[in-house]
Amino acid sequence: RLRDRYTKCQSHSPPHSVLMVAVASRATCAAFKVAPSQQQGHQAQIRAVKSAAKIAPTNSSFLASGTSSVVRATRSSVGRASATRMITPVSASSAQKLRDEDKENFVDAVETFIFDCDGVIWKGDSIIPGVPETLDMLRAKNKRLIFVTNNSTKSRAGYMKKFHSLGLTNVTAEEIFSSSFAAAAYLEFIKFKESGKKVYVVGEIGIQEELDLVGVPYIGGPEDGDKKIDLSPGNYMEHDKDVGAVIVGFDRFFNYYKIQYATLCLRENPGCIFVATNTDAVTHLTDAQEWAGNGSMVGCIKGSSQVEPTVVGKPAAFMLEYIAKKFDLRRDQICMVGDRLDTDILFGKDGGLRTMLVLSGVTTEAELLSPSNSIQPDFYAASLPELLPTKVTSS
Repeated sequence: RLRDRYTKCQSHSPPHSVLMVAVASRATCAAFKVAPSQQQGHQAQIRAVKSAAKIAPTNSSFLASGTSSVVRATRSSVGRASATRMITPVSASSAQKLRDEDKENFVDAVETFIFDCDGVIWKGDSIIPGVPETLDMLRAKNKRLIFVTNNSTKSRAGYMKKFHSLGLTNVTAEEIFSSSFAAAAYLEFIKFKESGKKVYVVGEIGIQEELDLVGVPYIGGPEDGDKKIDLSPGNYMEHDKDVGAVIVGFDRFFNYYKIQYATLCLRENPGCIFVATNTDAVTHLTDAQEWAGNGSMVGCIKGSSQVEPTVVGKPAAFMLEYIAKKFDLRRDQICMVGDRLDTDILFGKDGGLRTMLVLSGVTTEAELLSPSNSIQPDFYAASLPELLPTKVTSS
């Protein structure tokens, strides 16, 4: 079927045939994970049509990014039919390193930039050099800037204070979306307040502040950080039967009491829902090393309760859907910039966005280019300031 579609694409009149042939060929290769040796014929045809249409390198890169939805649809339609087929993994990365000649066209083609924070804007409590100048440059070009973080320890107001403390004083609360906010927004979306139930919080003050803003009562949080379990013979632990949801966010005071309390609520309170702000394996608490992330805490409670959580942070779709609706954004004009393949870039790819990976955080270039990595951004760069125009110095 794909070969038939490819043939039909070739019969279309220019300029659509140029784009459709390239899209069809890329989709065919990607859907079947064709081996590099088998891709050569397809790639030669793509190069030929690009040359005929005089497509600039940068624009052709965006052509590639625009095929992601076609690839996903094609994979879905042929997945069952090819289940027994021997597939040869693709060993070469499709991500392009951002070049000086790409920068202007790359920026001009994007209306809205969504940035991860940890590893992109800062590491720990230190701003990444060159970031303030980069954000100023983008604002001068009238780009919309949105900052999305999976870290739930602060509310939007708390994050605004952090931005300002790092010298980014023109960032507003409306531009910030944390997973703590997403958790509260999700409860508001499902009309949880109308149930009359309360939330048990495994996490820090950021979740509590966001719940206050939507009027949802809660218990737990930091005040349970020092509580201990009495394991004397015959001891029975009571829990609040009015808890209708458990929210688990990053918690530096995570303990066995919280695990047991959350588990009791989820297992014994009828209809109690499990909301995870994110499932990140590691996080940046300091700029010196990586630390265990919220995924370790969610995993504990998932394991003991045997309840699957609803994840509201990246790469889940909830935050992107909320942001796109709030600002009336076209997804083909958004670029997601992040330092993680399995959260930031996957978030962008699944949402139909353009994507750029920066190597200033979790992901290394070796991990990106590894044959075992299946998540490919459109572009990658050493850090966000790579977007700045190259300075010409005189000798």
